[in-house]
Parts: sequence; structure tokens; C-alpha cells
Amino acid sequence: MSNPFENTEGIAKRTMVLFFLVDTSGSMAGTKIGAVNDAIFNVLPEIRSISEDNADAEIKVAALTFCNGAKWVYDEPKPAQEFDWPYADADGMTDLGEAYRMLNEKLSRSAFMGDAEGSYAPAIFLMTDGEPTDEYEKELEKLKTNNWFRAAIKVAVAIGEESDVNDDVLTEFTGTQEAVLRAHTPEALAKMIRLVSVTASKIGSRSSAVGEGSRQETFTEELNRQEQEWQPVNSSVDVDEGWD
Repeated sequence: MSNPFENTEGIAKRTMVLFFLVDTSGSMAGTKIGAVNDAIFNVLPEIRSISEDNADAEIKVAALTFCNGAKWVYDEPKPAQEFDWPYADADGMTDLGEAYRMLNEKLSRSAFMGDAEGSYAPAIFLMTDGEPTDEYEKELEKLKTNNWFRAAIKVAVAIGEESDVNDDVLTEFTGTQEAVLRAHTPEALAKMIRLVSVTASKIGSRSSAVGEGSRQETFTEELNRQEQEWQPVNSSVDVDEGWD
């Protein structure tokens, strides 16, 4: 007797998009961009595994690099199983405002958030090592009115020393200083990229329980519980083995 369910398609999942916004300006050249390339490449298998094991959602990945202007790595979010990170080079300025403009453009049901089965709020991970070189404030204010952005998990990593990155710029993006981290060394950066990507993927792609706080709050609390894996901006750390 044939199985009546053998041709039944699996239950469709909702989508959660994990966005990487990566600074590829000239100041990132050398060790910094190399550490970013390696860390994203190495964390992708874990993200794929989380997506495969998740009964609620499929994780898709979108990546935007910015230097002189900005560009999407792919024209649409890719399922984690299909996303490959093309190792990035570093050159040029830090056009963060253009990155914000392009992100705002795609945070729409007519663009990257238009999955037929519905989408969870995204997770957006910004990595940069310098001051913006364009008029980013206007584009950030527009981005803040985007409902997808407002609901998103947002985190930023400042790469380098305190003098390199204006922490206030990143706090304006995340909405809370607790979601701004600093990587003083390549090793710390690799740990942060893994921790942030994995944690955001897990929290962002699960259904929220009744009475549970926002995904941003849940994400920040989880980072705090794992504080030995990363260092907040104001923490004192040994930087003797820092960037070359």
C-alpha cells in the first residue's frame, strides 16, 4: 500500500534574514579585512546548521560592503546553505551613509523582506574600523523610520582602538551601547563575529513567546550572559597583541 504522505511537501517556513554590513575601506586593509573574511567564512557552517535544525524559520544571509559607495554581495538574500562569502578587498573611503541608504531600500516587502511565507524581523550586524566619510546622519534618520529596522536585532563591532571609531556613531545605529562591541585583536574579532552571528541567528529565527521582551533585548541579555567571549566597548583589555 502506498504512503499517502510520500508526495506531500514539507511545511513552509518563515524567513529570517541575517544582514552583514562590512566596512571595506582602505583602513581595513591587511590584518583587519583578513580577520573579517576568515571569521565570516568560518561561521557560515554554524549558521547553516542552525537553519537546518530550525522548525520555525529558514535563515537567509545578505551582505553589503561599503567603501567608495556600497554594493550588495548578491542581488537577493541567499539561503544560508547557498550563501558563499567572496573574500573582500579593502580600499577607499567609508561611505556609511550610502550603506544605510541601500539597507533602507531593501528592508521592504517589495525587496529583501518579501518572502511569500512571511519574515521574522531581521538581524543586522555592522562591522567598521573608522569614521564615516559621507553625510550618514540623514540616511540613518530615514533608516530609523523603517519598521523592519526598528524591530531588528542590531549590533555593531568597532574594529581597532578607541581613537579609530566614534562609539557614538555605532550607538546611534544599534540604539543601545550594550550592543556595541570592540575588537582589539584579530582573535577577539573572530570570536565576536562567531558569537554575534550564531546568537542573532538563534534568537532572530525563533518564535517569540507571549510576554517575552523584544528580540533586541533578548539578544543583548544573551550577550551579557556570555561576556567572557567578548569585551564591551568600555572594558579594559590587553591590546599588546593588537592590529599590525
